[in-house]
Amino acid sequence: MANSPSGDSATDRLVRVLETFTPTRTVQTAADIGRRAGLPSSTAHRLVGELVDAGLLDRDGEGRIRVGVRLWELATRSSLPLRVRQAALPAMERVQARVREHTQLAILEQDEALFLERLSSPDAGANITRIAGRLPLHASSSGLVLLAFADLEVQERVLSRPLRRLTAHTPTDPAAVRRKLAEVRRLGHAIAPGFIEEISTGVAVPVRDRGGRAMAALSVVLPRDAAPGLALEELHRAALEVERALAEPR
Repeated sequence: MANSPSGDSATDRLVRVLETFTPTRTVQTAADIGRRAGLPSSTAHRLVGELVDAGLLDRDGEGRIRVGVRLWELATRSSLPLRVRQAALPAMERVQARVREHTQLAILEQDEALFLERLSSPDAGANITRIAGRLPLHASSSGLVLLAFADLEVQERVLSRPLRRLTAHTPTDPAAVRRKLAEVRRLGHAIAPGFIEEISTGVAVPVRDRGGRAMAALSVVLPRDAAPGLALEELHRAALEVERALAEPR
């Protein structure tokens, strides 16, 4: 597609507009979108108008912009993440019925853990995870599982970058993370006490494909002092159910 005077393509600009929306920033003005996307005001208003006309964005009665239903519709057609979520949801519901905290499903996406689903009890403990939200691979139990069973190229790329510290317990030394990944592969699960929030412990198991890579991670977020045994037992059982469901012919 045609480039702008600055050298970025029309596709680049459209992606930057859409990426200004986050799980916590769901409504914006066109001016806000332009500022966050690094676009001139006239360009931002034009692109937003075109996306609204196409149904990919919606404009409310006050002129504010939100993601359109058509974008969701297109994203869910023949979507692998949707198929994984559909296969996992019944098993997740059984885990949640037993553990009654937070049960989550994540996949590896652009070197981060992207969360597809979260089930929570009303009286469950703290949890910052949001559906369609992301967490660093080195800092979350789901991320550690996804990274441990990822290709070596992915592991090296992630560990070659600065690792962000979220709490005093988040591992940020690449050597320490490598040891943790080896432990995850040996045990078949990850336990991350206080890695994301001081008061919580994440536990996660992989949902593997036939090649042994993690298609997804199932996790539970527990209070920091809770024993992880029941959660891990339920997660391992659920992961096997999901693997069987995904292996069935469509």
